[in-house]
Amino acid sequence: MKVFKVVFIVVFALLLQTTLLRFLVGSEVQLDLVLVAIVYLAMTTSPVTALLSGAAGGVIQDALSGGIIGVSGVAKTIVGFSVALVGKEIIIARSLPRFVIFFGATLLHASVFLGLYSMLVVPIPNSSVGGVFGAALGNGLIGAGLFQLLRALPRLRVRWRGMSGGRVKPRLEW
Repeated sequence: MKVFKVVFIVVFALLLQTTLLRFLVGSEVQLDLVLVAIVYLAMTTSPVTALLSGAAGGVIQDALSGGIIGVSGVAKTIVGFSVALVGKEIIIARSLPRFVIFFGATLLHASVFLGLYSMLVVPIPNSSVGGVFGAALGNGLIGAGLFQLLRALPRLRVRWRGMSGGRVKPRLEW
């Protein structure tokens, strides 16, 4: 995957997370679209790309959220690298295993995130067991659904061209 696509996915997830998410699902639902993007990248790219995108996305998310800078970066780095290593060892071709990966990655992220906060001398962010499992369920559903949609887009594009008679406007190249 090209660097531009990786940067686009992480930035797009950050923009959705910080601007539109609270209006779409409400403030009581805790979804982490940046984590979903990192896990998607981890399942479709290399471990190094997952590690770097997790670190960058997490640090930027920390800076935008007002928390301690680096905690989410470390958590997303560990999750991205772990998912990439697991993804290279097992076949994740169906929706249920993808859901399980997103669900487990969210639980791992919460464990690392809350574990790091517990070692610091600052208050731990509000997080209940039900909230963590709710976020894991939401991230799993969104992640598996988006993964399926992104995998289907090239096939839909080919089908759309076939329905239009295969006529494509010629491109002017300079």
